[in-house]
Amino acid sequence: MSEQEEYPLEKIRNIGIIAHIDAGKTTATERILYYSGKTYKIGDIDEGTTQMDWMEQERERGITIQSAATTTFWTPLRFEGAEEHTHRINIIDTPGHVDFTAEVERSLRVLDGAVVVFDGVAGVEPQSETVWRQADKYEVPRVCFINKMDKTGADFYNSVETIKDRLGARTAIIQLPIGSESDFEGVVDLIEMRALYWEGGLGEKVRYGEIPSGLEERAKEKRNDLLEMAAEQSEQLFEHYLENQDLTPDEIRNGLRIGTLNGDFVPVMCGSALRNRGIQPLLDSIVDYLPSPLDVPPITGVNPETNEEEVREADPNGPFAALAFKIQTDPYVGRLCYFRVYSGTLDAGDEVLNASKDEKERMGRILLMHANTREEIDKTSAGKIGATVGLKNTFTGDTLCDKESPIELEKISFPEPVISVAIEPKTRADQEKLGKALRRLSEEDPTFEIRANKETGETLIYGMGELHLEILVERMKREFGVEAKIGKPRVAYRETIRNTAEAEGEYIRQSGGRGQYGHCFLRLEPLAQGEGFEFENEIKGGTIPREFIPAVEKGAVEARDKGILAGYPMVDIKVTVFDGSYHEVDSSEAAYKIAASQAFQKAAKQARPVLLEPIMQVEVVTPDEYLGSVVSDLSSKRAKIRKTWVQGNSRRISAEVPLAEMFGYATRIRSLTKGRATFTMEPSHYEEVPQNVAEELIS
Repeated sequence: MSEQEEYPLEKIRNIGIIAHIDAGKTTATERILYYSGKTYKIGDIDEGTTQMDWMEQERERGITIQSAATTTFWTPLRFEGAEEHTHRINIIDTPGHVDFTAEVERSLRVLDGAVVVFDGVAGVEPQSETVWRQADKYEVPRVCFINKMDKTGADFYNSVETIKDRLGARTAIIQLPIGSESDFEGVVDLIEMRALYWEGGLGEKVRYGEIPSGLEERAKEKRNDLLEMAAEQSEQLFEHYLENQDLTPDEIRNGLRIGTLNGDFVPVMCGSALRNRGIQPLLDSIVDYLPSPLDVPPITGVNPETNEEEVREADPNGPFAALAFKIQTDPYVGRLCYFRVYSGTLDAGDEVLNASKDEKERMGRILLMHANTREEIDKTSAGKIGATVGLKNTFTGDTLCDKESPIELEKISFPEPVISVAIEPKTRADQEKLGKALRRLSEEDPTFEIRANKETGETLIYGMGELHLEILVERMKREFGVEAKIGKPRVAYRETIRNTAEAEGEYIRQSGGRGQYGHCFLRLEPLAQGEGFEFENEIKGGTIPREFIPAVEKGAVEARDKGILAGYPMVDIKVTVFDGSYHEVDSSEAAYKIAASQAFQKAAKQARPVLLEPIMQVEVVTPDEYLGSVVSDLSSKRAKIRKTWVQGNSRRISAEVPLAEMFGYATRIRSLTKGRATFTMEPSHYEEVPQNVAEELIS
């Protein structure tokens, strides 16, 4: 069937491939595309020939940086050749590196299901936990694929235990490996109770055989666990199970589907993507257990005209509603906007409403993306993922909808950037190009921010980590031809308050003509960590007219952004305006803004202001003999060691360390362990800076 042909919604799957860096996501995705007939040659990361990692930087570094979307088609093995059982699978391959966590966040927001890939040696790794939590947040059903079963040290059962222990997930094992490490040959399918082996130059032929005698007992035991898990999902299945002490393969699949969609458990499979083993059954499981757009709850949003909550069913005939989840600059077609359609049908050329901005947009060409190649289509409808060109004012998280039935869907939330560098153009000719390039890149990436430091006149760029900023600077050079000089990385500190305080601000200027009069009282209160900023109006009896309240809020926000200790933005503060006065003639917005700014600064100084710093969750894997030196080095960096445990022949250390202490750690750990240790790091939370460090920073 062609990509343009319509598929019923129950035959569509929108899925993401998510994992820790280097677990084999992109390799698995390349095999999925090959076996499903989408590509005719398997892409290789080491050779830089992958379809999904198409950016130059991705191919050079062998990592995924941007999520890439594609569409393919699959008929489960048991229905081979039967076209009525063909399903359309829309896939997004996401990055595994923590610096690109926004790509995973926005992908999971618009996907219905996910395949989580684990390294068969390491099991659950730090970034696996992060993506798992992101999937929990959006309640995305998932299946697990334990990859690299051919690698030295691979242990299927240990990997399953780490999924239970570290992720708190209930596992439904549907396959067992036959052999491991260099002896890994195939898998036992516990649903059909048979062995699967792969033949042909690229593992394209699946051969069925008897279960090896040494595995029969274990297979029976694990199948009984599977039968019980499937049976408990419905009364009918439970009755069948009690009557026959067995279920048919279709009944097992039915029970597993219900349990996966409800989030009761996750089906677990295994294989080796690099050795072309285990991918076709993984495709079967995507069709069998992951949801179609009809299986996920209808999307809810708010009608901007009535502020009432409304629901949109996954119905091609309903009113159009879609979420823009990614902006990308394409060298050939310009500004691409990726969107997921939740309801209705969109034709090329339609005019739609951007409900987030209350502006109309014309949908020009509609494109079906395959990584960085595109196919033009006439229309798209509920349950599909598409892209369009020519939207001027639509950004990540905006809702596009029918003008007659407006709705605003929930936006996508992104983590705060934790690191900044100063950037300046190398030459005067680069000056204008730099501004344009930075603006384009910040449109694409919601975790990349640009701020001007008014005191020093510097332009600062903020991101999620050193690699994140390094790649953005490289992209400026390659895609926009901008040469720039970069300063040393700096930590994105924050300020907050610990006590409640009140203060008065007044701005009164009398000149020849009309004067300026603004007068208000503000109360500042600390909020719990991560709650951001709240503004409340408690003015009674019009002591400050309602039209001046937004100016008071604006003044407080401006003072908050400047900070009062060391010029860093203030967070987790509630500001309440509770009193003030006004002058019939002289009161103005500008005067109230200045008065509020003064009141904020006075109150903040009285409310025990403190400096906060980003704390990183760091995990180090080191050979046993270097454990002592790694731990003592971390302790010298103000680290809190949370736990250490044994993993295979190595030791794993989990610690929380201030980001300020972690610059250059890659070089440091290499020299400490002769290059044998590895580490991962991701933002965890903000914490108060110790007094001695704070004094240094403030001075």
